[in-house]
Amino acid sequence: MNAKNQVLVVDDEADIRELLGMTLTRMGLETHCAASTSEAIRLLDRNSYDLCVTDMRLPDGDGLLVLDHVARHHPNTPVAVITAHGSTENAVAALKAGAFDYLAKPVSLDQLRTLVRSALKLPRPGQGRRATDSYEAGADHPPLIGDSALMRATRAMIDKLARTQAPIHVTGESGSGKELAARMIHLKGSRREGPFVAVNCGAIPETLMESEFFGYRKGAFTGATSDRDGFFQAASGGTLFLDEVADLPLLMQVKLLRAIQEKKVRKVGATGEEPVDVRIISATHRNLGDEVKSGAFRQDLYYRLNVIELRMPSLREMPEDIPLLTEAILRRQAGASPPPRVAAAALGELQAYGFPGNVRELENVLERAIALASEDEIRAEDLQLAPAQIAGESGDVSGLPLQERLDLIERKAILDALEQTHYNRTAAAKVLGITFRALRYRMERLGIKDELNSKG
Repeated sequence: MNAKNQVLVVDDEADIRELLGMTLTRMGLETHCAASTSEAIRLLDRNSYDLCVTDMRLPDGDGLLVLDHVARHHPNTPVAVITAHGSTENAVAALKAGAFDYLAKPVSLDQLRTLVRSALKLPRPGQGRRATDSYEAGADHPPLIGDSALMRATRAMIDKLARTQAPIHVTGESGSGKELAARMIHLKGSRREGPFVAVNCGAIPETLMESEFFGYRKGAFTGATSDRDGFFQAASGGTLFLDEVADLPLLMQVKLLRAIQEKKVRKVGATGEEPVDVRIISATHRNLGDEVKSGAFRQDLYYRLNVIELRMPSLREMPEDIPLLTEAILRRQAGASPPPRVAAAALGELQAYGFPGNVRELENVLERAIALASEDEIRAEDLQLAPAQIAGESGDVSGLPLQERLDLIERKAILDALEQTHYNRTAAAKVLGITFRALRYRMERLGIKDELNSKG
């Protein structure tokens, strides 16, 4: 923060404007105040603000009008809203509309200061970390690689979600990159310098859950020989990622809901609560809506976790991304050595395969193929893919729509022809019984790139 940072406070109560203004001024910020929606819009269009803090109830509208104006005309300015105490619906509505975060009345000045510091850490246009398009040396997970429309849309959504503190619920099949997406949201946002704590909710015994999440005091139970922090304290200033959140027992769901709503936790054995500053991102491969209907998951917690949903696409929805992913995975697995080549027929089988385990399964398949490959080329037989999942062998491609099935079969036929003719496209077109121009068009449509198939 520096003297150039400007904050706009919008509230129709003069004493609240004065209190917030004094607090922000003492933080070294230049503060402007407005008492109505119309006055706020005039100031927003006249100045460049680093943050806008607005009450939800205003004499000529509400905070959502201010939020909407900022979103349309000043998209790089984060907006925090002030809601009435206990007004969960208003807070959720504001977060869904794109608010950075919210404060409940009576406003806690400590929470205000924390919110402001976090908002001012947001990367400005052209700044901040970008997700790499290739494997990083020593990285544990592949980045979200791919040029498909689905993957581009997913990355764009992640960029948008990184600019808010709203709870995010990530859905998708096992192995589709849910934790990776959560890490990217964390690294692209204002909390990127804080910790990212990932918790597998299904791996914690029910009897230990409360102490693991919230910590405990010395003497709270047998074996508690000293004070210990929990996941919430460990993630302070950063992000707490709750994977497989559907596995939480109902009693723990109640306590988690309170921690999220109050932004406070009570250690086991403690008499009082302590504030926590974490962003919650949750994930599960199960359908939480169905879990709510069956009574296995609390509806109120569902609405607090699922403020914004991010769906991770399956790999079989993006077969055109498999060549790029394959190249990147092999380069990473090879380390300092040159990565092996992939025969066109093998690449065709990879693109035609259903991949029930998604990218995680692709990594395992390629790791096994490297061990089985002779010399420096991976061939189709080295993949050892299950025939029932390969298009054109049994017709079972995990329920894909007809056009996608046909595309997979066509892609495999083209790659087989290219390999048969040593990547001579003119000869491959003759083998396929189509013109060279038709082959070129089909290669472009199916995402078969020359540079990925050329071996010379």
